[in-house]
Amino acid sequence: MADHHLSAETIHTVWDRRLPPALNVRPGDSVTFDTLDASDGGVARRVVAGELTAPAALDALIREGALPARQGPRGHPLTGPVFVEGAQPGDALRLELLEVTPAAWGWTACRPDGIGLLDAVLAAEGLQPYTHFWDLRAGTHADFLPGIRLPLAPFPGVVGVAPAADGPHPTAPPRQVGGNMDIRQLVAGATLYLPVEIPGALLSVGDLHAAQGDGELSGTGIEMAGQITLRLGLERGAGLTTPEFITPTHGGSSSRWHAATGHDPDLMTAARIALRALLRRLTARGLSLEQAYVLSSACVDLKISQVVDAPNYTVSAFLPLDIFVDG
Repeated sequence: MADHHLSAETIHTVWDRRLPPALNVRPGDSVTFDTLDASDGGVARRVVAGELTAPAALDALIREGALPARQGPRGHPLTGPVFVEGAQPGDALRLELLEVTPAAWGWTACRPDGIGLLDAVLAAEGLQPYTHFWDLRAGTHADFLPGIRLPLAPFPGVVGVAPAADGPHPTAPPRQVGGNMDIRQLVAGATLYLPVEIPGALLSVGDLHAAQGDGELSGTGIEMAGQITLRLGLERGAGLTTPEFITPTHGGSSSRWHAATGHDPDLMTAARIALRALLRRLTARGLSLEQAYVLSSACVDLKISQVVDAPNYTVSAFLPLDIFVDG
């Protein structure tokens, strides 16, 4: 077994079986990946250019960490790919998540023309483009506003292997070999199994999140650069057809939750109804519409409560009340 390190200079922005490996490893080896945030450092560059405003406490950190200009990426900046010796189609690549280390700062954003669950609805209500900056230096938590504190549970938003189909393939949609799954339960201590479709697997990782609710409702979690260490293994002839994982957590923790429900024959519509009701609760606490939306993306969990009571399905949106440190 050996320990390896991949810097953020080994970035690619598409899935493609023809990409040359940045590293060759053997089963049992561990790899530490340096990763860039989902914007490829673009948020930091916009702050430096004065296009976005960051809190003064983070301004120096962002300037020190600003990255050189890059060509516009086609997708998420991914570190890799890693060729795993002996991996063959039909095997499963086993990834033990040993450690996920946040950067010093992160961001969560919404915009009326984005990919968030309620973008179109909220645009009609005056939603404005908004970016919230988080100070992650405490390592265990981050303050949103005075009296609102979120626990951190960092994980990789994107982790996957190259598909067998000829590429390039965009990174945005998840697929049968993993990718942009945004599964927040893939924290340190979890084990992920990915179907191998090509010799060597070609593993890549990126898009780390410091925290996120189930659903990533505004289109972003707490996006950050960072570092993740994985131990790689193989299960021969596993025959997986979709990613599977073992996790030490089902998600967020709170002593109390406030949940709003949505009911509709369409699950997406039911989810929108539930989230809209919860946003009203948050704006009633004094948050702006934009603040309520990005806070929900960072900590609210969408859950399917039932799919058997035709004609309506039920989706519940859970807000952890422990984030309100003043009660």
